[in-house]
Amino acid sequence: MNKTNQTISYFIIRGISELPELMLPIFLLVLLLYLSILGGNMTILFLVIQDHHLHTPMYFFLANLSILDIFSTSVTLHKILTSFVTGNRTVTFIECMVHAYFFMALQCTELLILAAMSYDRYVAICNPLHYHMVMSPKLCVLLAFLCWISGFVEVIPHAYFLSHFTCYTSIYVDHFFCSVLQLMELSCNEMSMLKLLIDIESTFILGLLPLFMTVIPYIFIILAILKIHTSTGRRKAFYTCSSHLTVVILLYVTLYLPPTLKESIVSPKLFSLFNAAAVPLLNPLIYSLKNTGVRSAMKRGLKPLHDNINQFFNFQKLVC
Repeated sequence: MNKTNQTISYFIIRGISELPELMLPIFLLVLLLYLSILGGNMTILFLVIQDHHLHTPMYFFLANLSILDIFSTSVTLHKILTSFVTGNRTVTFIECMVHAYFFMALQCTELLILAAMSYDRYVAICNPLHYHMVMSPKLCVLLAFLCWISGFVEVIPHAYFLSHFTCYTSIYVDHFFCSVLQLMELSCNEMSMLKLLIDIESTFILGLLPLFMTVIPYIFIILAILKIHTSTGRRKAFYTCSSHLTVVILLYVTLYLPPTLKESIVSPKLFSLFNAAAVPLLNPLIYSLKNTGVRSAMKRGLKPLHDNINQFFNFQKLVC
């Protein structure tokens, strides 16, 4: 039952669907997505840590991207899984604010990490002779640190204003996690000025700035590739940044697709599920399929297991 103009201490998350016959299929789908995302990104993370051939700036930032994907997916999808198991869809007001804050912060940090990866690709292609000098371990750690700090600091005003709303028209959040837009729609506070401030900050600071920081290096990259005389050289140069460019395009398209177009394609909640799961799921696939370094590291990582299996079967043959 909806309630109006009251200060509340908890919310009820409606989820993707409240139809009983859809509960199990949705749970199994989300569980499969979540386990696939965890498995793919943890594999990338493990390979980057274990394989010394991947101890380079590009893979350092890729490891940061995998950590972000694991955290962001856990924030958005965990309530679907836990509510099915426990039957409890309630979240406290504080938990909801924390979820909303971490969702915004992780998303902003991911955009900044992708911008840092663009700079890394720019140096690799436009200044290859000084690549290791410019992209030193100290600079890489500093860039990653600044991305994480900036991402979590940038959204503090959003979280502050959101947590100080004094009343809501309903305790029911029509989403599968504490979406900021849903919470703003439920609030009965006067928010015209607040919406304007959030729109300005979201557009220019959280949106356009990371986009420009990502696109500008690629302008110089494209110009540098066009100056390469041989087609083989151009293909090789483009291939070094194709994985990152694919991820950038995928992320920005899903984030900034016009709302009317989203709703015409699929329901808003299903599109949000796609947005929450698609990029974290596809990142490891894109980097493992299109990146020779990751593929080689996977082969090296699987070689001991392959050798042990062969030894086991050879032993069985000897025994028989």
